[in-house]
Amino acid sequence: MSEMLGSGAFANATPVETAVPGTPVGMRMIGALIDIAGSGGTVLLDRDVLETYAGDPDPVLAGAGSVGAQVKIRVGATWMIANIRSLKLAEAGVLAQIDFLGEGDEERLTGKLYNFRRGVTRYPTPGADAFPVSTGDLKQIYAADNRANVEIGTVYPTKDIRASLYIDAMLGKHFALLGSTGTGKSTSAALILHRICELAPQGHIVMVDPHGEYSAAFESTGAIFDVSNLQMPYWLMNFEEHCEVFLTTSGNEAQIDKDILAKCLLMARGKSRLGQEIPKLTIDAPVPYLLSDLTNLIQLEMGKMDRAGDTAPYLRLKTKIDEIKADPRYSFMFSGMLVADTMQDFISRIFRLPGGGKPISIIDVSGVPNEITSVVVAVLSRMVFDFAIWSRNEPQRPILLICEEAHRYIPNERNADGSSVGKILGRIAKEGRKYGVSLGLITQRPSDLAEGVLSQCGTIISMRLNNDRDQAFVRAAMPEGARGFLDSIPALRNRECIICGEGVAIPIRVAFDPLEESKRPASDDPIFSDLWRETGGEDQIIGRTIRRWRSQGR
Repeated sequence: MSEMLGSGAFANATPVETAVPGTPVGMRMIGALIDIAGSGGTVLLDRDVLETYAGDPDPVLAGAGSVGAQVKIRVGATWMIANIRSLKLAEAGVLAQIDFLGEGDEERLTGKLYNFRRGVTRYPTPGADAFPVSTGDLKQIYAADNRANVEIGTVYPTKDIRASLYIDAMLGKHFALLGSTGTGKSTSAALILHRICELAPQGHIVMVDPHGEYSAAFESTGAIFDVSNLQMPYWLMNFEEHCEVFLTTSGNEAQIDKDILAKCLLMARGKSRLGQEIPKLTIDAPVPYLLSDLTNLIQLEMGKMDRAGDTAPYLRLKTKIDEIKADPRYSFMFSGMLVADTMQDFISRIFRLPGGGKPISIIDVSGVPNEITSVVVAVLSRMVFDFAIWSRNEPQRPILLICEEAHRYIPNERNADGSSVGKILGRIAKEGRKYGVSLGLITQRPSDLAEGVLSQCGTIISMRLNNDRDQAFVRAAMPEGARGFLDSIPALRNRECIICGEGVAIPIRVAFDPLEESKRPASDDPIFSDLWRETGGEDQIIGRTIRRWRSQGR
C-alpha cells in the first residue's frame, strides 16, 4: 500500500506539528488519489489511519472516510474539496469513489482552507494526498459570506455549523421541497417561509394551501384567505378557465358549446361599465361583466335558432351558469357582489402590495368545491404571472408563489387531465424567473410531477423519500456532484434533508431547527393510542358535524 500511496507507511505516522506546505497542521493524510475523471475519481483510504480518527472528539473528523464525508486534496496553492459517494473494500485498503465539489485557497502557514467557491478550475494528479476535512474547513465551506441568506438548521454531523440558504439564488431559479408523508415536510416548509418573512417583512409571497394546514402557522405574520373572505371575482377567469367551469360536454359537442360561450362572453365583456374605452377587447381580458348579461345573451342567441333541436347547447350552458349562481358553495367567486371593478383591491390584498409587515398570503382552498379547485388555483397562479408580465415597465415587485401538493396541479402525462392549472404552473416554471416570479413546489410524490418541472428548480430540498420511483426521479434531477448525498435520502431521519443546487454553496445534509409551537402548521398526525381512550359527547360531535356537512360550511 505504501508504494501506491507514495508517502511511506503512514499508518504509524504521528500528526504533523510543524508547518509543512500542503499538510494541514495536526492532520494525517488518510489516503491518496489513484484515479481521476472529469467530475470525480477514486481515493485509496488507509483503514488504520481512519481508525485513529474514529475516536476523535470532533464529530467531523470522527466520521472521516465515511460515505457522505468530505476529503480535501491539494492542487498547487489550493485545496480541492470532494464528497465520498461510495466505499469498497480492497486488498490495499478502502476504495472511495469521490465527486468533486469545489475548491478553496490554502493558508500557507497552517494548511487551512479559506475563500471556498463552487466548481473546479484545476485538477489534481494521481498520487496526490487526501486529508480529512475538519470542522474549521466546514465552517469556511458553508460560510454564507455577505450574500442574503436565512439559517434553517445545522450541517450534519456537527452541532454548531449553521446551514444557510442563499435567498436570491434560491428564489431566482425556483425551488422544490420534497419528502414522504410524516417526515416533517410541512413544518420544514413553514420554517423556511418564516425565515424568509423575517428577512423580508415587506416581501410578496402567495401560498396555495390545499388542506388548510398553514393558517395556524402564519396567523400573526400573514394574511389568511379562505372561502369566507377570498372574494375572487369570476370575471378574472380567462376563456379557457370559463370553459372548465361552464362546459359539461366533450368531443364535438364541447366545441359547439365553446363557440357559443366565446361569442356571448365577448359580448358580455363589451357591455362593461368600467368607464374606460377598451379599443381591442379580447375574450381573455379581465373586464367585469354580469352573469345575467351572459345568460341573457345566450338566451337571445338561442332565439335566433330555426329548429328546436339546435337549442340544446344553449340550454346546457344557461342551465349550468344558473346552477352555479344558485349554489352557495360557489358564492366566494360567483356572488353578485363581485361585479364591481375590484381587481386592484384583489391584487393588492392577495399579492401583499403593500404587505404591511405581513408578507405572506395563505390561500386556504380546502373549502373550495372540488370541481373548481384547480380553476381557482389556475386563476391565482395566472394572475401572479400576468401581473408580472404587464408590470414590466413599472418598479419591479417580485412575487414568490408556493404550491403545496404540487403533484395535484402539475401532474405528469399519465395523470394529466388537460386542466389550465398545469399549463400555467408549467409556464411559470419555464419562464417565471424572467419576469420576477419565483415558484416553490412542495410535494410528497415528485415522480407524479410533470416531466421537466423538477429540473427547472435550481434548488432541491429533499427529505426522506420511501418510494423507489420518487428517489430515481430526484436523482435524475440533481447535479452530478450530489450522488453521494442522494444515496442517503432513504436513510434520513425526520426533519433532516439533503439540499443541492443554487441555494447552497455545495450539496449539504441539514438537520432543521425546531420550530415554536405557535408557528407550526396544523399537520400533526392523530395519536390513536391517546384519542381512542377519550369518550363522551359523541352525540353532540355527530350533531354539529351533520349540520356543517349539510350546510357545506367548514
